Amino acid sequence: MIKIDEKAPEFCLPNQDDIEICSRDLKGKWIVLYFYPRDNTPGCTTEACEFTEAAADFSDLDAIILGVSADTTKKHRNFIEKQNLGITLLSDESTDMMQEYGVWQMKMNYGKEYMGIVRSTFIINPEGIVKAVFEKVRVKEHVAKVQAELLTLQA
Repeated sequence: MIKIDEKAPEFCLPNQDDIEICSRDLKGKWIVLYFYPRDNTPGCTTEACEFTEAAADFSDLDAIILGVSADTTKKHRNFIEKQNLGITLLSDESTDMMQEYGVWQMKMNYGKEYMGIVRSTFIINPEGIVKAVFEKVRVKEHVAKVQAELLTLQA
């Protein structure tokens, strides 16, 4: 997994509207990059809704919120419409970006091993350097913790 003070891997991925979003176009902004397992599942829905509720506060801190999963852009559109989300979701169907960030890992569920997304969040500064890493995220109060960390980093 990417560590604090490392350069964040560059990315270009389609968002929910099939528009390519590239990290190089976001230089000069803080990026809250969160990886989550699947659209329309309980934990992922809670996390996305809480990021949506806090989007204006993050915007006031000159930060953009990007959610990333392996779901298709069509599934992202459905998720956004169904949950009335106000954040950008990126589709990494190939899992290439997730592998670069180190969040595509071996997981175990009911005794079965499989590769999957470990829920993680990165705060990337305007120069493209990772300044905070949240691994194996628990959804409860996560968005507030990310916001508090962003405030601390900007102080």
